[in-house]
Amino acid sequence: MSQLVPALMSEGRAAEARVLSFSLFPGARELARQDSGPDGPGAPGTIMTAEVELAGQRLRMADSPVAHALTFTPFLSLFVDGLTAADFGRVFTGLSEAGEVLMPTGNDGFSTHFAWRNDRFGASWPLNVP
Repeated sequence: MSQLVPALMSEGRAAEARVLSFSLFPGARELARQDSGPDGPGAPGTIMTAEVELAGQRLRMADSPVAHALTFTPFLSLFVDGLTAADFGRVFTGLSEAGEVLMPTGNDGFSTHFAWRNDRFGASWPLNVP
C-alpha cells in the first residue's frame, strides 16, 4: 500500500532543523537516519535521509547533495493543530528565532490563537489553538 509522508529538504541544514523540531515537540523521535559518509553523496555528516515522528506525524528530512535554487514554500506547511495556549507560546517563540512572520498571532474566527511562521530554515508552520 502506498503511503504519503511529508518531506522537507534543505542544503546542509537538515540536522539543525531536526534539533529545532525535537526541542519543540515533546516525545519526538527518530525512526531512521542515514548520514552521508566520506564517499558522499553529500558532505560528510549531512543527512542523506531521516524519518522522524513529530506530534504523531511521520516526516522525512534530507539534505540535498545538489546545489539548486529550490527552497521551501508556504504551500507545503506543517500545520500544528490542537496546541494549548502554553505550548503555543513555546512553539511560536522557537519557530520565530531568525524566522519570518507570514501571519501575526491573532483570533481569526476559527481559532483563538493562530499564527503562521517560516522557521529559519524556510519551513512553513501554521500554529493553532482551537
